[in-house]
Amino acid sequence: MALGEYNCQTTGLTLRLCSGIALKIMSASEESNQYRELRLQKMKEMREKGINPYPNGLTPKNLAQKLNEEFGKTPKEELEKSSHEYSLAGRVMAVRSFGKAAFVQLQDRSGRFQVFVQKGSIPDEAFELFKTLDVGDFIYVEGPLFRTKTDELTLKAHIFRIAVKSLRLLPEKWHGLTDVETRYRQRYVDLLANPQVRETFIARSKIIQSIREFFTVRDFLEVETPMMHPIPGGAAARPFITHHNTLDMDLYLRIAPELYLKRLVVGGLERVFEINRNFRNEGISIQHNPEFTMLEFYQAYATYEDLIELTQELLASLALKVRGSHEVEYQGKKINFAPPFKRIRFLDSLKEIGGLPDEVLKSRDAAFQLSKKLDLKLKHDQEGHLAILTEIFEKTVEPKLIDPTFITHYPTEVSPLSRKNDQDPNFVDRFELFIYGREIANAFSELNDPVDQKERFLHQVASREKGDDEAMHLDEDYIRALEYGMPPTAGEGIGIDRLVMILTDQASIRDVILFPQLRPEK
Repeated sequence: MALGEYNCQTTGLTLRLCSGIALKIMSASEESNQYRELRLQKMKEMREKGINPYPNGLTPKNLAQKLNEEFGKTPKEELEKSSHEYSLAGRVMAVRSFGKAAFVQLQDRSGRFQVFVQKGSIPDEAFELFKTLDVGDFIYVEGPLFRTKTDELTLKAHIFRIAVKSLRLLPEKWHGLTDVETRYRQRYVDLLANPQVRETFIARSKIIQSIREFFTVRDFLEVETPMMHPIPGGAAARPFITHHNTLDMDLYLRIAPELYLKRLVVGGLERVFEINRNFRNEGISIQHNPEFTMLEFYQAYATYEDLIELTQELLASLALKVRGSHEVEYQGKKINFAPPFKRIRFLDSLKEIGGLPDEVLKSRDAAFQLSKKLDLKLKHDQEGHLAILTEIFEKTVEPKLIDPTFITHYPTEVSPLSRKNDQDPNFVDRFELFIYGREIANAFSELNDPVDQKERFLHQVASREKGDDEAMHLDEDYIRALEYGMPPTAGEGIGIDRLVMILTDQASIRDVILFPQLRPEK
């Protein structure tokens, strides 16, 4: 890297940060501490001169992207005729100094813009302040637009202010922030150093906004339900436990909002949805984070078949908005979101996709022996045949479901909140949607028979007593709500984080959660 590319000045050390040159003889932490001390000294000198290094009231009237859009094609001569001045504020990402003049790359929330600062164009005291500038500082500038000899649109500063004095080094220009642990732990630096990371989280926000619009125009009401539950319910999962001092009672961070959303359907809110956090005290992996974002929605007078159509429409529209096509590349594989998605029944998928022999589908003992070969941790006396097949499904079928695929008609034994199928009560009117071998959605025609629901809860309680700490509790208030009558309803949950992973081509859930859960920093 040539020294002329950056503003290099001597201070207590031989080189400043903005030289862009790493001091190889120092460790990273030593180098960072050296530069931090230099910046602290500069901040002290600013204060001694009566300059506040953290002023307020500097409000820019323009954004980098808007200026580029409006004047990006304006001829040089036309810009020179204009006396209008513009104002920008943002972080300094690079400086090219030529002694009495310099080009600064300023970055605001919309993008980057070049600023030209020249001695004589701003007051002398402002230029002296400018010479102390470091990469990472925030500045405020005002001035006219012009084009450089290389035809780059540029703002010529007539007013220059330091808005914030940065005390720490930004990652080295050419390599950015690449250490994965540091990226997740210091996401604020990751966002600064890696533009593609910002784009991922901007896309995430747009995806969630599009989902809200999708349901709002279909007459769904967005609601908020409790995050702390007296009884954990709505999913088979291990909860986090907390304690309320005033009430002197244990509470559970919610594992799902389902039972509260269905109470609202009982109360006459026939179409509701919620996008919010769930919490599960379970493992961490590239697909799992202890807190994650879910979309759950419930529609009265609908069946799981109706939700299949709705889900296809939602995901196809998101693929078009985010990627511009129904065909999306994820981790090197093409995924087609064009409806209709493939559909296959649970038992059929075990045979046709998982390759299971008829004996395993018909015999509990044969299924259990296969589960041992697959290294599944099942207890022989606690699992029914269909429950064992469900565990085998996760091992043999799920990884092969690349294009969006609906698996329908799950066993009643593993679906305690779903309506039994009228033709075969051993199965329920339910589907799960899989993409790239991952569960993305779970939906079913809701069980609204309070007697049947209570029996299912009691079966779950019995499973808990046998050692299944993910089995559900008995929720008497929810049973009471059903006894008032819930109209025929279908409901669904969609994992926002996993969906964003696919639509933004991110390998790990940590890459789509701004602040994923990590072990304490050593």
